[in-house]
Amino acid sequence: MSKLHLTGKALRSIGYPEGPVVSIAMQVMEKHYKHHSIEDALQVLAEVLANPAAFLEHEQLSVIASRFIEPAATDATISLNQKGVPFAIFGAEHIEEAALHQMYQAAKLPVSVAGALMPDAHSGYGLPIGGVLATDNAVIPYGVGVDIGCRMCLSIFDIDPKELAQRQSFFARELGEATLFGSGAQFTEAEDHEVMDNSLFHELPLLKKLHGRAWKQLGSSGSGNHFAEFGVVTIDAKDEVLGIEAGQYTGFLTHSGSRALGANIANHYTKLAISKRRLPQEAKNLAWLTLDEEEGIEYWKAMNLAGDYASACHHVIHAKIAKQLGRKPMRMTENHHNFAWKENWEGREVIVHRKGATPAGKDVLGIIPGSMTADGFIVKGKGEANAVYSASHGAGRKMSRTRAAASITPKQFKQELEKFGVKLLGGGLDESPFAYKNIEEVMRSQEQLVEVLGRFTPKIVKMATGGKSFSPRKPDADPDLVSGE
Repeated sequence: MSKLHLTGKALRSIGYPEGPVVSIAMQVMEKHYKHHSIEDALQVLAEVLANPAAFLEHEQLSVIASRFIEPAATDATISLNQKGVPFAIFGAEHIEEAALHQMYQAAKLPVSVAGALMPDAHSGYGLPIGGVLATDNAVIPYGVGVDIGCRMCLSIFDIDPKELAQRQSFFARELGEATLFGSGAQFTEAEDHEVMDNSLFHELPLLKKLHGRAWKQLGSSGSGNHFAEFGVVTIDAKDEVLGIEAGQYTGFLTHSGSRALGANIANHYTKLAISKRRLPQEAKNLAWLTLDEEEGIEYWKAMNLAGDYASACHHVIHAKIAKQLGRKPMRMTENHHNFAWKENWEGREVIVHRKGATPAGKDVLGIIPGSMTADGFIVKGKGEANAVYSASHGAGRKMSRTRAAASITPKQFKQELEKFGVKLLGGGLDESPFAYKNIEEVMRSQEQLVEVLGRFTPKIVKMATGGKSFSPRKPDADPDLVSGE
């Protein structure tokens, strides 16, 4: 008889919430119930979920049941609202149930004011990736994400894109020279940038400890879904905001964040938030800090510094490329998509968290990438209030990294790259185009949120080296993010 193999999707289909309990349940069942059928195993798990108290003394199942028993209520316990604030969902047909559940939880926080869910949404820690949440005087570290200030940056050069094919080895070499990829990657010689002179590095003990490593990682790109790539920029008509004449150009596009600096800030202040605000177990990663308490003020300053640092990383990389090309870009445009902003909402100031979402206020420029073979989009926000002035940050994953690495063959991957004429440097099966949603469908789901001004078609792509086997890591297990969350 074959051994039992469960999936997170199967557990979520019977009501198991996103979080550690899913992996714990899978491990228990595959170890102690390995000869059960999938149907029988799921029936056992459903019974534990329905009545966890009945299994607290069970030799094997108690470890699962205990995850569903809330600690006794105390004066410090914060209850979620019975009814959450309303939020719009864009492209609901593309969004997994776990991400919807997480957004409904976030909407019930006592500090929540408004929200929205983008069409590329999928589950994450705290807010779902693709989740937008406005709060009253509160910032949620895991509502921003681990990779604080993760952003897109595009330089458009007045270079005939035919050169990308004619001089492919030159452009590929320059990608390799411009930045470093890989978890923990550091330069032997630090770059010079004014962001490293920020006084916060000396004022906050946490940042003081991170200063040296941050300097050595300045201009690096990390791992996971982060990339640097050359491609063809196509502008169909001149737009006053973008200011580029219709035509085709060479584009250089990067996607990365604040590296170990942002990850350490996120994890440090998330622990503080959880210790100060006791929430139900399922919602604990949505713990917040207020902006009139010391920890909240510190996080806000550190978060903004991490955003500036992420921007500086991109500017260092783009300056290297411009120097080697011997050209100044006609236009550089960029945007964060893991951040929190102070904004006006219905006449009052709120904190808007965009975790894997692009700012899309009226006439605000943004970049929404597809995959290593699918077009990205240069967009201009329409200022849609129902979306809390936001749009998606990409196509969004439809496969987990583990599933992608296990179900896609190297031959399929190679054929897909050849089909679209893409040269890949590094990369892996976990980041293959098959792992992502259809960006064209995602863009159709948000036509009321953004106006498309141009396209970016990838041609030479550099990423961290992936592989057939992939071991997912929790965000707090390694200071360098692998998921791009």
